[in-house]
Amino acid sequence: MSMVMHRTFEGAAYKQGRFSPAQRELAEETAVAISCNGSSHAVLMATPADLDDLVIGFSLAERLVSSVDEIEDINRLDCERGIDMQVRFVSDVAGKLAERRRSMVGPVGCGLCGIESLDMAMRDIEPVSAELCLSPEQIANAVHMLTKQQVLNFKTRSVHAAGWYHPTRGLVAAREDVGRHNALDKLIGALAKRGEHIASGAIVMTSRLSIELVQKAAVAGCGMIISISAPTAIAVELADKANITLATVVRDEDFELLTHPQRVAGGGEHHVA
Repeated sequence: MSMVMHRTFEGAAYKQGRFSPAQRELAEETAVAISCNGSSHAVLMATPADLDDLVIGFSLAERLVSSVDEIEDINRLDCERGIDMQVRFVSDVAGKLAERRRSMVGPVGCGLCGIESLDMAMRDIEPVSAELCLSPEQIANAVHMLTKQQVLNFKTRSVHAAGWYHPTRGLVAAREDVGRHNALDKLIGALAKRGEHIASGAIVMTSRLSIELVQKAAVAGCGMIISISAPTAIAVELADKANITLATVVRDEDFELLTHPQRVAGGGEHHVA
């Protein structure tokens, strides 16, 4: 079933001292349930595109599975009020599902909503061992290339994007969503399906960097996150512990390094974090 990604709405625009009729393309936002082995596990408000990627990335980032090979099949069921993505795992993950159970709808702004335990929200993350190194020019180019791939955002000006930049191949993949954490899950899922080695490149985000994005990147094994916005304080602390380089507030050729500058050519000469 083909899903509409955006719709046109009529309104009025106030410009140069007067009102005039105007149109605005608005992004769709759909309730997407993820049902694992027959039981509802999470409900996300998401852009109804690349939903197989979303399910795979969510399952990997939330550590429900350790490999895409553990996912047996994914089926989509269109319902009156949303979409039910039904995933079946090869192995019995009942224990993991109970441990990571979510009982609330996750709004677009938060990737942690519905987690029942503070320990799960602040879970320990193993340090990443990626040996990637990018030049300052490549960091600027990564953001520039991602901007060109934001087709839905160009029409609506209201969705986030996550991309994966490789030092020799450029921007390999990009995904958009109304939720920044959904966009990253979709990206992780897309890369897993292709068999890409995520540690060999950098994640590029158009949003601020909050703790759940750093957690997802760490679980995926990516050693660098590039973003056009600033991170939260706790995200920086986690990235430092997880051995992840944060290159943030990228504006044209300028940016700020906040953790592990050794992955940026010339950055290791300055102490950060």
